[in-house]
Amino acid sequence: MNISLLSKKDSKSSIWSGGLTYEYMIYPETANYIDRDFSFRISSATIEQAPSEFTKFKGYYRYLVMLDNSLNIEINKEKKSYWKYEIMEFKSDDEVTSYTKGIDFNWMVSEKVSHHKLKITNSNQNCKAEIIVLYSLDTTVIKINKKPYDLNPYDVLVIENPEKENIILDFSTECLFGILDF
Repeated sequence: MNISLLSKKDSKSSIWSGGLTYEYMIYPETANYIDRDFSFRISSATIEQAPSEFTKFKGYYRYLVMLDNSLNIEINKEKKSYWKYEIMEFKSDDEVTSYTKGIDFNWMVSEKVSHHKLKITNSNQNCKAEIIVLYSLDTTVIKINKKPYDLNPYDVLVIENPEKENIILDFSTECLFGILDF
């Protein structure tokens, strides 16, 4: 098992058409964002222009969570609204226009990945997934098999668990909790 603590302040930023994006992790490490050859990518973005068109990624599924307010959006010409922390799921090649400014969490997963899910939780979890993604929404302590990890707001813990060992997770506050199996 390999555990990586990824801080927002250490993430690398780049420009997208509506603001900035901060990449926490691309997996595998040898993958390249430009080549669209990754299994998954964890990032956060600022939406600084409204309206703004989301970047399309053919062959990817996407989870998006607004971190600072609600989201008014149009997906393939259908208007939708999401509350702060409500998880939005869509195909990454959909036509998506945001009419809201703010900060979001993004998790893009290749359609080649067999199983993935994201939810918000503050309850204990037993998990045997190959990849576990934990995103702190506030200052929090996450215990992994009783070992504590202190996270600041918007930090990420990624657990690589290729042996699919049972992992016991304990959260002091609400966090985003994602699982992925290849």
